[in-house]
Amino acid sequence: MQITDIRVRKTYDEGKMKAIVSVTFDDQFVIHDIKIIEGDNGIFIAMPSRKMPNGEFKDIAHPINLETRVDIQNKVLKAYEEKLQELENEVEE
Repeated sequence: MQITDIRVRKTYDEGKMKAIVSVTFDDQFVIHDIKIIEGDNGIFIAMPSRKMPNGEFKDIAHPINLETRVDIQNKVLKAYEEKLQELENEVEE
């Protein structure tokens, strides 16, 4: 499966959550609510999750291997950087 679209839906200036993203695969399947988080060791993505009765969060959808997770994360973070640049350019105009 190939990523065919990445949409940065919302960005945040404050707090650890920096953006909400939707990723489309093969123009046929989309995952909404992927979060871009600024952590202690840098920026990363968090897949959509739900809070379980025991208080823990469990991913609803996620890659099943590290290679795919890294690929998705790199592409999502690149789209996020491009969106930030676009927003910065709009402010300058």
